[in-house]
Amino acid sequence: MSAEGEGNDGHCGVAGGQPMPRTNRGEAPVHGLRVTNDTTDHMARFDDAVARRLLRKLFDAAVSAADPMTVLAAHLPQRPRGRCVVVGAGKAAAAMAVAVERAWPDVELSGAVVTPYGYALKSERIHVREAAHPVPDQNSEAAAREMLALVANLGPDDLVLSLISGGGSSVMALPADGLTLADKQAVNRALLDSGLDIRSMNAVRRRLSGIKGGKLAAAAGPAQVVTLAISDIPGDDAAAIASGPTVPDPDAGSDLSALADCLREHIGETAYRILATPGVVIPVYSPVDVRLIATPGSALDAAAQVARAENLEVVMLGDDLEGESAMLGRMMAERARQPVSRPLLFLSGGETTVTLTGESAGRGGRNTEFALALALALAGDAGVWALAADTDGEDGASGGGAGATVAPDTLARAAAAGLDPAASLAGHDSGTFFAALDDLLVTGPTFTNVNDFRAILVVPNR
Repeated sequence: MSAEGEGNDGHCGVAGGQPMPRTNRGEAPVHGLRVTNDTTDHMARFDDAVARRLLRKLFDAAVSAADPMTVLAAHLPQRPRGRCVVVGAGKAAAAMAVAVERAWPDVELSGAVVTPYGYALKSERIHVREAAHPVPDQNSEAAAREMLALVANLGPDDLVLSLISGGGSSVMALPADGLTLADKQAVNRALLDSGLDIRSMNAVRRRLSGIKGGKLAAAAGPAQVVTLAISDIPGDDAAAIASGPTVPDPDAGSDLSALADCLREHIGETAYRILATPGVVIPVYSPVDVRLIATPGSALDAAAQVARAENLEVVMLGDDLEGESAMLGRMMAERARQPVSRPLLFLSGGETTVTLTGESAGRGGRNTEFALALALALAGDAGVWALAADTDGEDGASGGGAGATVAPDTLARAAAAGLDPAASLAGHDSGTFFAALDDLLVTGPTFTNVNDFRAILVVPNR
């Protein structure tokens, strides 16, 4: 399992990220949570129901902070003198398109966006397509070709409004010259199983694409191109969000032979040869204008504001943590088990990975894997609750879950149900484990994507 799903036999390593501190502010209290300065009362006021309700409220605040319906309009450019053609791809693409229609009721809009199956919304003027994720299908290729056709033959007074979010790499996929859709599918499957970090994955995707790495912007010719993006990338690198269809490829001239060798057993010879050969920088006519309308950092800030309103001390560990999910879970548990004198909340984001080993893997995603490793390392600590989830509502192959909740009694309930948490973790079957405990967080599509959200609540007097 990797940045966008879970698969088989991991074969490429990935370096872990380092926690980074952040800061923040406050919101309305959770019903049933009493604010007190008496440390002897902390355990009483944080019973299981209150803790779970608080963690869910924090997650909802983070997702709401990235809702296109509320954040997009402020980032729109001036209305164009000529045509306005809207294109886009990703899990938030449909919601972003509807937000543009609502913000510009008096502007003549045309165009299309593509989003994963199940993420479509009803729109009036911008066509919404659906395609496969995390492995592209024929509709992904058809959508990419339509986007290129939509931006062709525009003039300098025209505006191309590009709406980009995570998941766009798969749903808008055009094979580079010499490749077929089957080649692209094989590469995507290999990437999903590789354990590579998202930057390396997107370097491969850009090199093998006929639309990513600035090629969509180049096709727009003299028209102005403005990209509104929701970041799901650690560090908010615009070239990595959906593999940067409107941003020149920063790795165009780079040697990707190490990545080619890493994937060689799982991809075709043509794909290998293209990866091992330096690419060509694609000139873009208009200046690169990318506006980040929501980021992992802004989502965590919103959650921190809610937590501080509940009189919690918030420790920001960073919005860009990477590395193996299970390893990060164990690291977080070690930190959470340190003594505290008042209720404390650890918040973090980023994009971890799971490098699969063995012949098969069960159901799970990077967040459920993190949560299970955390639960095992906490060993039933009576003062720690946690929630780890993907803000898009879908945590890899978790079986419809966005993530999972960990409570002090997680391991005890697992034992009573005859579950083996260590075996579930080793078999990458964390989704099945939490589903059996009714601790999967199921939200359905959120129509946004600012990557992973992790909140660990620690109370004193355990």
